[in-house]
Amino acid sequence: MHPSTALATVVADELLRGGVTEVVLAPGSRSAPLAYALAELDEAGRIRLHVRIDERGAGFLALGMARASGAPVAVVTTSGTAVANLHPAVLEAHHSGIPLVVLSADRPAELRGTGANQTTVQPGIFAGALRWERDLPAPSSADATAAAHWRGTVCRALAAALGRPDPSTAGPVHLNLSFRDPLAPDLDRTVPPPALAGRAQGRPWTQLSPPRWPEGGLEPPVEPGARTLVLLGDLPDPVLTRRALEWAEAAGWPVLAEPFGVLPSGAGVVPHGVLVAGRVSGAGQPLLPDRVLVVGRLTLFREFGALLRRPGVQVEHVSATPRWTDPSHVVHRVHGVGVLAEPPTPAPDAQDWVRAWVEAGAALGPRVAQAVDGLTGPGVAAAVAAALTDQDLLVLGSSNAPRDLALALDGRAAPVRVLANRGLAGIDGTVSTAIGAALTGPRTVALMGDLTFLHDAGALTIGPAEPVPDLTVVVVNDDGGGIFSTLEYGDPARSATAAHAARTERVFGTPHGTDLAALCAAHHVAHRRVGSVQELTEALAVPPSGPVTGIRVLEVPVDRTGHRRLRDALRD
Repeated sequence: MHPSTALATVVADELLRGGVTEVVLAPGSRSAPLAYALAELDEAGRIRLHVRIDERGAGFLALGMARASGAPVAVVTTSGTAVANLHPAVLEAHHSGIPLVVLSADRPAELRGTGANQTTVQPGIFAGALRWERDLPAPSSADATAAAHWRGTVCRALAAALGRPDPSTAGPVHLNLSFRDPLAPDLDRTVPPPALAGRAQGRPWTQLSPPRWPEGGLEPPVEPGARTLVLLGDLPDPVLTRRALEWAEAAGWPVLAEPFGVLPSGAGVVPHGVLVAGRVSGAGQPLLPDRVLVVGRLTLFREFGALLRRPGVQVEHVSATPRWTDPSHVVHRVHGVGVLAEPPTPAPDAQDWVRAWVEAGAALGPRVAQAVDGLTGPGVAAAVAAALTDQDLLVLGSSNAPRDLALALDGRAAPVRVLANRGLAGIDGTVSTAIGAALTGPRTVALMGDLTFLHDAGALTIGPAEPVPDLTVVVVNDDGGGIFSTLEYGDPARSATAAHAARTERVFGTPHGTDLAALCAAHHVAHRRVGSVQELTEALAVPPSGPVTGIRVLEVPVDRTGHRRLRDALRD
């Protein structure tokens, strides 16, 4: 067996023994030994291999599977710029704590720094975004000692990716594997020699079990407080989100929630919470809390930040990682998520406090219903949420989709699991992430804008032999960057003249005029243009004959010029 084939065979086998069953491969010559080894495991039914022609999409596909399953997923590339194209997915995995395993093929050391084709400095290419990395040199021979070293390296990488022994440190890892020619295996090879087979030389295997919830009493409980408000942001595990909602309800604290982890519901969840937060932070009315508990990471609304900065409000943070977030520099105390195992005893007037907040949100219900009636962003988001059950998975884009959903939620939605790339909140790779998430099994619906969809339209390129998920992508098409019209750039005062209006439209509106039906047809993806909320609801209903098969796109045209008016009407 060639040394390159031996290295690839051992690495692939050790990934499998470490619990990796999903691998994404982008084609290339230098990674050929890994491609052959992984293809054999796929053909034997031991792993599931996904081949993609675009490395950036491949990285986000692996990210989506890892985020949805919690298990490590590997992505394999050839050398050169192929590795650099994984950087966005690695950064998202770093900031979200996702166990992404990067395997990059490389030229041997003697070719580095010589001007050899497709050769650059790959070790360290992801800078400080990794939990662990190793550069494995190209082997000149293969024996039991080398195989033991390769297996130990892969095992350490998987342990680091999963955050062993501390799950809060989970995140991406990078193995850079150098291969010398010949890169193709011997044609007469049947099985690897005994020294390279699984459990070589009797080496013990340490089983890597999935992360477990730390049970009871690991940290002192949060002190009770009657006028306490909970702001619930993004957490790395939907189990934590559910626990946080139960914890706040048991403590008698109202909750303003971002729509991540699971759609927020329960007696203490404040309807249309962001609108209430805007009114309280601006007016300083009797609902102003003495203390705000931020659980997870807030990433959506300026109104929440304004509430945290109110004078006299004590801010505490319950963080799932040692890297708590405090962009306003107002956090007084930091707790670990272990506190969620033991809610404080409610104050005597806790129910009155919760009721006041919930009623303030409910009072906005008729106004919200009138404002979002018809084909608006929040109207579409509300229809999508209403069509899902707690057995489904919702994937959200990073611009208007989560904001529209949060505006529309009234606290009564089914606790649908929600997945979103909030580590850096980029729009890149969202379609690939949704495909990866859908490949893990549950019925999956993705909600995103047209620019987010177009940015990753290449993800629809799936080869005929590749696994295809059952995925519905709802694209709110406002022909451009609608979110900018709701920010200061969309202030009508800035577009008082035709010249300023044209400039704003060009550099922020970014109209594209793309025919999404034709784009989907080119990829052989089902497409339907939806003309009403009722039609969208009917399209999202599970047919009596069974779920959707394959990928389909539901395009919902929305007037971009109405975003600003809608936002102002809701916040006035």
